[in-house]
Amino acid sequence: MSSRKIKVLIIDDSLLFRNVLKQELSKDPHIDVVGMAVDPIDAEDKIKVLKPDIITLDVEMPRMNGITFLKKLMRENPIKVVLVSSLNISVFDALDAGAVDFVKKPDMSSKNELTNFYFELSGKIKIAHIAKLKIKATESSSAGIGLASSTSASSTAAQTTTEKTPTLTNLNLGFLSPQQVIAIGASTGGTEATLEILKKLPKEVPGILVTQHMPPGFTKMYADRLNKLCQMEVREAVNGDRLTAGLALVAPGDKQMRLVKDAKGYFVRCLGEEKVSGHCPSVDVLFESVSKVAGANAIGIILTGMGKDGADGLLKMRTSGAYTIGQDQASCVVYGMPKVAYDIGGVQIQSPITEIANILIKQLNKK
Repeated sequence: MSSRKIKVLIIDDSLLFRNVLKQELSKDPHIDVVGMAVDPIDAEDKIKVLKPDIITLDVEMPRMNGITFLKKLMRENPIKVVLVSSLNISVFDALDAGAVDFVKKPDMSSKNELTNFYFELSGKIKIAHIAKLKIKATESSSAGIGLASSTSASSTAAQTTTEKTPTLTNLNLGFLSPQQVIAIGASTGGTEATLEILKKLPKEVPGILVTQHMPPGFTKMYADRLNKLCQMEVREAVNGDRLTAGLALVAPGDKQMRLVKDAKGYFVRCLGEEKVSGHCPSVDVLFESVSKVAGANAIGIILTGMGKDGADGLLKMRTSGAYTIGQDQASCVVYGMPKVAYDIGGVQIQSPITEIANILIKQLNKK
């Protein structure tokens, strides 16, 4: 962390919430709350004067909607934004527009919820500070793809090439097996990265499991959003759900999701458990279960996110014979989880997010 404090501007129409938020965030030695604004119009003037590093932004505000303001901001004066929002589908529109991440607004009457909220928000402000600002017009789509070496799964060596995969084609249904499983894990920046992959896949794709670091309630809305935008069916997983071709299941926000198999085939177990690798749901939990249950019939994909959740699990998948893909640094919002996985040898091929669907189809057609 830099010795210079992170300059934060709070935008919220509630006087009480603004003051409490300033009081609590100011306790963090790495954060300097340089100002507060009552709405986006007020914020526009203060941004010019205060030049904050990070903005905390509510979605529902007077005079100008938070999403409208965010889009305007990204066009005219791009700044990293962390949303502070109630359970609202607009959060995903904001992430699509360029917000780095979001935190669910707390119940002001719950001391425990408030404490957890302040801890989570300060952490996400710090992550946003080192994250890459996502501006759609400059999306990296021409970066090279890192092809894996042909050495064993324990090797960390990889080659770099500018070779591009073929354009996306339909799956060769003759190669597909009901045993095939695709597992995807992501954190900061992952909602849009996962969408970038899934929206390009055909309806007949093998079963997909997605673990995205996200609070309860939001995972259901996220799955519903993906379902509207993708060809396959997407829904939030329920304990006991069967995994079949043409179906993607998203881990519930407060449960650990594992792949399980019986005589009828694959299904998921979703249980409320302790955090693993700092998260519930945890990517490591998903990947480790897939490594044990599906082995070489699996493909693992680790996407943008802070920390190392999923790295150990992806290595176990690769060791068990699975094909593994990591998002490359240039296209990550935060090159944390994919980097750790790559460094320890869990990643066979490293790729820009725009090419991962192509690589996936190409691999499935080899089976």
